[in-house]
Amino acid sequence: MTPAPQISSPPPLAPMLAGLRVLEIGHFVAAPFCARLLADLGADVIKIEPRTGDPARQWGAMVDGRSLWWSMHGRNKRSVTIDLKSEKGRDLVLQLVAQCDAIVENFRPGQLQRMGLGPDRLREIRPDLIVAHVSGYGQDGPGAGRAAFGVIGEAIGGLRYLTNHAPGVVDLPPVRVGVSIGDSIAGLYAAFGVVAALWQRDRAHGDGKARTIDVALTESILSMMEGMLPEYGALGKIKQPTGGAISTAAPSNAYPSADGEWVLIAANSEPLFASLMRLIGRPELIGAPGYASNPERVANAAQLDHVITQWSRTHDADRLVALLDAADIPNSKAFTAADCATDPQYRARGMVREVPDRHFGTVLQAGMVPHVPESPGTIRWTGPDLGEHNHAVLGELLGLPSSAIHALELEGII
Repeated sequence: MTPAPQISSPPPLAPMLAGLRVLEIGHFVAAPFCARLLADLGADVIKIEPRTGDPARQWGAMVDGRSLWWSMHGRNKRSVTIDLKSEKGRDLVLQLVAQCDAIVENFRPGQLQRMGLGPDRLREIRPDLIVAHVSGYGQDGPGAGRAAFGVIGEAIGGLRYLTNHAPGVVDLPPVRVGVSIGDSIAGLYAAFGVVAALWQRDRAHGDGKARTIDVALTESILSMMEGMLPEYGALGKIKQPTGGAISTAAPSNAYPSADGEWVLIAANSEPLFASLMRLIGRPELIGAPGYASNPERVANAAQLDHVITQWSRTHDADRLVALLDAADIPNSKAFTAADCATDPQYRARGMVREVPDRHFGTVLQAGMVPHVPESPGTIRWTGPDLGEHNHAVLGELLGLPSSAIHALELEGII
């Protein structure tokens, strides 16, 4: 018998941003997060750090003095240490700019200008350079010079007010999301802006021109606030915190299980509501006054949540999920880190993966977003040591011999 022909899959295409070189002069989260996204998709990201290192290297849980968080936060980048306060250090940056397509930075507005590294000076070296600024309030306007971190952007963007406890709870502070969401959203916008600017510059009929990406933490959050501004502008309505619920749809909330966990249930369409009511043994509520439409259910959400809670408390979380899945009702436990790490869907798509790390042996990391099957990004290396790529980058891109690089080290320039 002739064996069946073997059908091989085509080899993956090159990473989408292969050939793009980005200089990162960033610290903490926002600009580095932007640059990491670009690096994950194949860009050559050169991270300029002070000789003391990015403060984020000291964040989170540590093992033998090394940050597990940094292993992911700094991945796929090349670390070069340069003293930006020295003339020789700034000259090295200008030489590197000549070899880069874009620069991403998140100093306070005007700080790089005062160092002699403002956009005008950079574009004397590379006229078509894309410059992405990430700051608290933007590069201009009356608040541009104010100090800010991501949490301040979250407050001014309206998010921290909405993450407050449900109305009536007044003696606790508004709850933080739990991660640096303001910084990360700003970083996402910056990465999107860089790629859009490069497309306009370099596409087949591009204009070849430089562009400036000006991303503010405050504006990044405000842009995510859905109908908050339109509703206030038209109706004077101030959007209020709703705890675990959604103010525009019901039922949609987190419900307690018998074993002390929380299960989110989103059954806010007519067919889903009917399925849920049949599942919990309350079919008489289908089409009943006060529950016949989504606006009616929103008005009676508290009573409806009480009805669902009476049912949810009678089952363990895993049983609730199984029952809801069988009824095809959107649901999930509120995942912990352990749940995410073992989730078969995340594992199947490579969103949770074991990554070799020379310091930790193996470290668990999140995969790449977006997932592009034809051109998947890779974790080429985990967060580099401080100044790990000094010799490689300065030798490769600037043509400096090892003796000259060593001399710069002795002078404290790198």
